Amino acid sequence: MVSSIVVQYTDLLRTSDLGLWCRLRELLTGQGLDPGRTVVVDLLQEGPDHEDGQVISEDGRVYRFSLFYDQASEHGARSACLHGWTDITDCWRTGSLATRTADAFAWMSRSAEAS
Repeated sequence: MVSSIVVQYTDLLRTSDLGLWCRLRELLTGQGLDPGRTVVVDLLQEGPDHEDGQVISEDGRVYRFSLFYDQASEHGARSACLHGWTDITDCWRTGSLATRTADAFAWMSRSAEAS
């Protein structure tokens, strides 16, 4: 069963008007991904200035990144930037999010079949 985090965060990426999600859509588009077809495996606050994330593109590539921004500022997310954008397609199975990533792939397949 897919994690509710994957479903919730993917929905937020695709539909939310909150600054963080709007900016993440812009940044993913800049990386060549379609936010409307990208699945968010995780986005976790790792410090006072950044969140670490992992996404799956529509073509099945898995990427890890850090999203840096001023979290204390009311509009800090609007100036967020990506650091450490890394294609981990060949090694995600050994990472800490391996089970959630596998579940996200299965969810993607079921969603594509239902469309």
